[in-house]
Amino acid sequence: MANQSTVTEFLLMGFSSDREEELFYLVIFLSIYLIALVGNFLIIIAVALNHKLHTPMYFFLVNLSLSDICYISTTIPKSIAASLSDDKRISFAGCVAQVFLVFTLGGSELALLTIMAYDRYVAICHPLQYDLIMNWDACIQMAAASWISTPIHSSLHTIITFRLDFCGSNIIGQYFCDVPQLLKISCTDTKLNQILIFAIGIIVDSFCGGFIFVSYGYIFSAVLRIPSVQGRYKAFSTCIPHLTVFSLFIITAVFSYMRPKELSSTTMDLLSAVLYNVLPPLLNPVIYSFRNKDIQEAVLNVPEIIRNLLA
Repeated sequence: MANQSTVTEFLLMGFSSDREEELFYLVIFLSIYLIALVGNFLIIIAVALNHKLHTPMYFFLVNLSLSDICYISTTIPKSIAASLSDDKRISFAGCVAQVFLVFTLGGSELALLTIMAYDRYVAICHPLQYDLIMNWDACIQMAAASWISTPIHSSLHTIITFRLDFCGSNIIGQYFCDVPQLLKISCTDTKLNQILIFAIGIIVDSFCGGFIFVSYGYIFSAVLRIPSVQGRYKAFSTCIPHLTVFSLFIITAVFSYMRPKELSSTTMDLLSAVLYNVLPPLLNPVIYSFRNKDIQEAVLNVPEIIRNLLA
C-alpha cells in the first residue's frame, strides 16, 4: 500500500468497451434523456400556465418533475459526453459532486413521493378537511422540508464514502460514480460504510415505505366504498400511477445499495442503476400524462396559451 499512488480521478466504464456498442447505448441514453426532459418540462409549463391545476396535488407534481430533471441530469449528460469523446475520466471532485447530487435528488424524489401519498390520503379519506389540512402554507413547508433535509442526509453519505482511501484501482464499473462501486475499489475497510448505509437505508426507507403503504391501505379502503364506478376510477387513476412509480424507485434503490454481494455482477449493477436513476424521471411524466386527463388537456392547451400570452 505504501507504494501505491493516491487516486486523483476515476474511470467510468459504462456499458461497453466496444466503440460501436458504446455509440448504440449513447443513442439510447440521449433519446431517454431528451424524452425525460421534454416530458417533465411540459408538466411544469402546463401546470404553471393552467390556473385550474394550481392545487396541492399538481404543486407537488411540479416539484417532482423539477427533481426528476435535476436527478437525471446529474448522471446522463456526463455519460453521453464520455461516450462522444471516448474519454471516460471523471475528476475526484466531480465524483464527489455526483455522489452528493445523486443522494440529494434521489432523497428529494423519495420525500416528494411520500408527501404526494399523504396528499392523496387527505384528499380521498378526509375530503371535507382537505383545504384546511393541505393549505398553501403547509404545502410550501412540506416541499421546502423535502428539499432542505435531503442535502443533510446526502452530506453524511458523501463524507463517509470519501473518507475512504482510493489508492489502487480507479475503475468504476458503472456509468456514474455510484457508492457501491466506490466501496468495491476502496483499499480501506468499508464495513462501517456498509453498516451505516444499511442502517440509514432501513430507517429512511422503512419510514417512507411504511407511511406510503399504510396511506394507500386507507385510500383503497375508502375508494372501494365509493358507490360511483366513475368516482372509483378517478380515484384509482390518480393513485395507481403514484404507487407504481414509488414501488419501482424504492425497490430498485434498495436492491442496488443493500443487496448481498453474492447478487452483485456488472450486468446486475448497471441494470439496477438504470432502474432507479433513469427510469423514474422517464416514467413520471409518461404515467401522469397518460393516466390524468387534466394534465393531457393542459399539455395540449400549452401552445394556445403561449400564443395568447405573446399576442
